[in-house]
Amino acid sequence: MSRTIVGIDVGSSKICTLVGEVEDEGGIRVIGVGLGPARGIRRGVVVNVAEASASIAASIEHAERTSGYKIERAYVGLSGTHISSLNSRGVVGISRREHGITLEDVDRALDAAHAIAVPHNQEVVHVIPRGYVVDGQNGVHDPVGMHGFRLEVEAHIVIASSSSIQNLVKCVEQVNVEVDELVLASIAAGDAVLTDTERDMGVVVADIGAGTTDLAIFIDGSVWHTVTLGLGGEYITSDIAIGLRLPPDVAEGIKLEHGHAIAFQVSPDERFTVSGLDGGARQPVLRWQLAEIIEARVEEILAMIQQEIKRSGYDGLLPAGVVLCGGTAQLSGIQDLGRDIMGLPVRVGAPQEMHGLVDKVSNPAHAVGAGLMGWGLTVDTRPQLRRSGPGLGSRLLNWLRVFLPG
Repeated sequence: MSRTIVGIDVGSSKICTLVGEVEDEGGIRVIGVGLGPARGIRRGVVVNVAEASASIAASIEHAERTSGYKIERAYVGLSGTHISSLNSRGVVGISRREHGITLEDVDRALDAAHAIAVPHNQEVVHVIPRGYVVDGQNGVHDPVGMHGFRLEVEAHIVIASSSSIQNLVKCVEQVNVEVDELVLASIAAGDAVLTDTERDMGVVVADIGAGTTDLAIFIDGSVWHTVTLGLGGEYITSDIAIGLRLPPDVAEGIKLEHGHAIAFQVSPDERFTVSGLDGGARQPVLRWQLAEIIEARVEEILAMIQQEIKRSGYDGLLPAGVVLCGGTAQLSGIQDLGRDIMGLPVRVGAPQEMHGLVDKVSNPAHAVGAGLMGWGLTVDTRPQLRRSGPGLGSRLLNWLRVFLPG
């Protein structure tokens, strides 16, 4: 019987449920897609449990119809400005040196790195090794089997609001789906759109969704920095609605169909028609006017990304530049504008190495959903630091995600 993996990307504007079958050669064949509008969610955080649960249920139902598969469990993306991160170091002595370093030694080192003060209303989501040091030898990616007396680990720790986590898990469990694991959206997106070369060289993945922009910096094959910015594509839509006096849904539609991130690249004579707020006759709009509105807000989002890259201190370690994904990354001209503003190589990334219904998922908007399936594909190869607590729902909230880089 083939193994099936489900990923649910709970975004601010849409819920995307993807169902994939694991192929014999190790890849994923997408067999089900469920897309629907998100309600009860703002900036990646549940603000109305009933509405959010209904939105998730509709997306899951659609995915079940297209796949013919009953969804009972899933990997779920986590986003929101409540998420923070820090780097920590753990040091342990090797317990049984004659056998070399074991996974138990690695877990103890990661446990030592995790021994940090966490506010009472927050909890650890991920503990991710950045690299290991064995008896002073730096640059070790996988210390298991090596001989030594002292093991050090540099770990990236992701922390999130306990209440936000509980509300999200509650929404999914209310529709009779168990949460295998919560995965930070930017890390999931990176799994889907980045190449191994980019990860090793140093790269930023920026998932620009509707309500938030999720960033992750990858260096030497692992995550070094993560953050969520409270700005996304819905702010562009809002500016269009105000500037052109349009209903929000109409503004969103023309952004997707006619939008461009660089006004001077648009012909001054190009125009389209649109219905206004009064529902009367369609009015002509010059496309460059729309592009001017979009350009101003996209510049702001890209400038915030650049500022965060500099704040991280890793701006000089990113020769592979920036990979943009998320729905806003589909805007024409955003790649060129990104290069101009950030002074780095910029490309737009879409999920890679997918089969099956690829025509429905091979665009930047589905990077997180595809990455969640990829995460589930490799979960058995990544050691868990700790699983504790009564019941699956409670146990999930205490899981610490740990994986070896590279």
